[in-house]
Amino acid sequence: MTHLSVEMLAADAAEPITTAGHAQLGIAVLAGIAAIVLLITKFKLHAFLSLIIGSLVLGAVAGAPLDKVITSFSAGLGTTVAGTGVLIALGAVLGRLLADSGGADQIVDTILARAGRKAMPWAMVLIAGIVGLPIFFEVGIVLLIPVVLLVAKRGNFSLMRIGIPALAGLSVMHGLIPPHPGPLVAIDAVGANLGVTLALGVVVAVPTAIIAGPVFSRYAARWVDIRPPENMVPERATDDLEKRPGFGITVATVLLPVVMMLAKALVDIVVDDPEHTVQRVFDVVGSPLIALLTAVLVAMFTLGRAAGFTRGRIATTVEKSLAPIAGVVLIVGAGGGFKQTLVDAGVGQMILDVSKGWNISALLLAWLIAVAIRLATGSATVATISAAGLVAPLAAEMSTTHAALLVLAIGCGSLFFSHVNDAGFWLVKEYFGMNVGQTLKTWSVMETLISVVGIGCVLLLSLVL
Repeated sequence: MTHLSVEMLAADAAEPITTAGHAQLGIAVLAGIAAIVLLITKFKLHAFLSLIIGSLVLGAVAGAPLDKVITSFSAGLGTTVAGTGVLIALGAVLGRLLADSGGADQIVDTILARAGRKAMPWAMVLIAGIVGLPIFFEVGIVLLIPVVLLVAKRGNFSLMRIGIPALAGLSVMHGLIPPHPGPLVAIDAVGANLGVTLALGVVVAVPTAIIAGPVFSRYAARWVDIRPPENMVPERATDDLEKRPGFGITVATVLLPVVMMLAKALVDIVVDDPEHTVQRVFDVVGSPLIALLTAVLVAMFTLGRAAGFTRGRIATTVEKSLAPIAGVVLIVGAGGGFKQTLVDAGVGQMILDVSKGWNISALLLAWLIAVAIRLATGSATVATISAAGLVAPLAAEMSTTHAALLVLAIGCGSLFFSHVNDAGFWLVKEYFGMNVGQTLKTWSVMETLISVVGIGCVLLLSLVL
């Protein structure tokens, strides 16, 4: 799957939808992003419509035929909805079953009773880090959002005090730790050692997640003091429930997709043969779609039936879970469409061309290139792949540890300042019920902290290893 995505990106980069020069492309990117920000903030236009218009502005200023711009946007929207959108829907069903059955109450009550108020942000970053190890960022959000919202509501926390640590734990894993696609592609491109990269990645990830998570959440909660949005918070199971699932079986159900995806990752590393029967089986079993679908089906019995739900009530719970996330899916999909328009216009290649003349350290160069592509395209994966391809020749004369650090530098840069061209930005905004400004002051700053603290740790390690 990863290799197919890389080839598709390469093909897209080889045939941009416009022949505009670098200056015109740069102006087009600024115009597109400015249009989106102004439409949302000043004219209060819905984000879904603003992203569509911003994509058209980008294409028009870049001199691309509008029919090709529409094709690029539609392809990006379709791909995002087909992937992330389906996962959001399955996660919403799992979250509703978790809430209505009383299973979420069981988890929250147990965590609140054992962790204490002061330890809660630290508990959230730890849980998110563990859950986020084998899975995509978007899947991790889908799995953790119900718990984050419920803990914030029951414990009377500012949503940022609980949400930021969870997001930091997930994001650090996504950008730095194999077997996530970005780090794996970078490892392959620069010829780094997987085990060394994983070990050093953990060394970098721990302090980075702490600073960007529990520590920064203190300030984020002051800047944006909001409570969980009522339309997204699963209501507490009614008091007339005669029983609710036990803590153990509830946690096992929530972690089931995590275990399935982790098993796939381990098989990929151990077997390392795409044609091997075992790996092909786990490629299916451990795919996010199958893992979440399995968890939903299992939850109908372990959570729904355990709470005494009839088949009819389970069906009603599933139906009610889908309506609130329709807008989220469309906005996230439109964010993916805007990102694809940027990629197809050749913005990533423009950044690579401009950066070729820079004369700085390889680790810092890799980070800066990834930062620039991330800012322009909104895609951590595109930033990682492009930056790794550019700096790969520099790894030829590096030691094993420094080649691994090169991969981590690229990963850190790929997370820098998520904004309106990143589907993850809209996912966090909608789930937490924030406006664009609030999302920039919390989520975007948190991502920047991860990137800056991470590269700082990488540079320090390069001095002693």
